[in-house]
Amino acid sequence: MTRAALWARVSTREQHTENQLAELRDWAARRGLEVTAEFITEDSAWQNGNGGKGAEFDRARGELLDGARLGTYSVVLAWSVDRLSRRGAEDMLAFVRRLSETGCGLWSRRDPWVESMSDPFARELLLGMFATLARFESERRSERIKAGLARRRAEGKPIGGRKPGAKDRKPRATDGYRQRWERQRSEQRPAAR
Repeated sequence: MTRAALWARVSTREQHTENQLAELRDWAARRGLEVTAEFITEDSAWQNGNGGKGAEFDRARGELLDGARLGTYSVVLAWSVDRLSRRGAEDMLAFVRRLSETGCGLWSRRDPWVESMSDPFARELLLGMFATLARFESERRSERIKAGLARRRAEGKPIGGRKPGAKDRKPRATDGYRQRWERQRSEQRPAAR
């Protein structure tokens, strides 16, 4: 039986990898594959060095390559190729080449051409185009978010957190900026006598 690893990634806490994993597990079972590893990241694939953004993603991709080198699995199943990189063509192609050098295949549930394309040059061309589009989409989304925040700031509306007195429908994680600000604020308060 062919051994496989599953790769699932989301980039925000509001998203869940379970949809990707359920579909990949089902796909592996239908193809007669034994799933020996699952790599799940809830981190951005965009860039490293931005407050740790991308660190979990880089670690998981490194572990995925290590398992392929050790022969733990011979194929990696991803929900779509854009789950593997949003850093552009160079990053995507380097990663896929390193994976191929281990003898491990790559299959994409949403992009069946990744598995079926026999011409390596055409495959690289398409992978490069898809990776470039994924990076473009990520940059555009970031620009829209920044523009929306700038508009709210200019209108004097609150940014982040929640409105005073508002009740959340679900618990929220407090971001690092807010935690640091609250800690500094509490350290600056004079001690009660």
